[in-house]
Amino acid sequence: MTTATATRAEYCVIACAEAWRGDGEVLASPMGLVPSLGARLAKRTFSPDLLLTDGEALLVGLDGTVEGWLPYRRHLAMVTGGRRHVMMGASQIDRFGNQNISCIGPWEQPSRQLLGVRGAPVNTLNNPVSYWVPRHSRRVFVERVDMVSGVGHDRAAAAGPAATRYHRLPRVVSDLGVFDFAGPGRSMRLASVHPGVTVEQVREATGFVLATDGEVPYTREPTGEELRLIREVIDPKGLRDREVRG
Repeated sequence: MTTATATRAEYCVIACAEAWRGDGEVLASPMGLVPSLGARLAKRTFSPDLLLTDGEALLVGLDGTVEGWLPYRRHLAMVTGGRRHVMMGASQIDRFGNQNISCIGPWEQPSRQLLGVRGAPVNTLNNPVSYWVPRHSRRVFVERVDMVSGVGHDRAAAAGPAATRYHRLPRVVSDLGVFDFAGPGRSMRLASVHPGVTVEQVREATGFVLATDGEVPYTREPTGEELRLIREVIDPKGLRDREVRG
């Protein structure tokens, strides 16, 4: 498989799918189109034990067919028991993984109201949380978030063992690359760039100093079977290309 074969959107689907590798029987809770495609790809290939949700109250099969009901109480039990891996969006995210989906500007008088804190604090302190950012820019990857919705490594550490016990941020995926928190002090590190993207491009689009370790690799290539599944089974209408530009 050559890098010219896959599109940028397909690399993003692959990178999102990898977030659930090795998770076993957990609830994959993707928020957004590309994470949803990634979760379905992971279940069809290397993570067959994943449970898929429609994002609300139902468990669904690979084709979206309803397989069960997931009432809110049971959903919360899975969250607090660590049996869920959610991939959320981020209006802002900083070097330690603090995420903001609540407001832009000072809390006392914000310039823009967003979704609100929602379940981000409970998610980040109780089960694995990854992030998907379809438009990587300095407006999203910021030095300091305007408000903490999802808890990052520095704030979890400051809160003590009760906050760090189940706190885990496996990865951040953007339209430019893949990131983890293996940098100094558990700060964000550039783990891979998507083919066609340079390390310098990622640094230019990031509002803080991004850690790197030596030569940054490319995001892994999809297999021929994975590409077939994405194009013919999971997303035959090509909706992925509307969310991620080539």
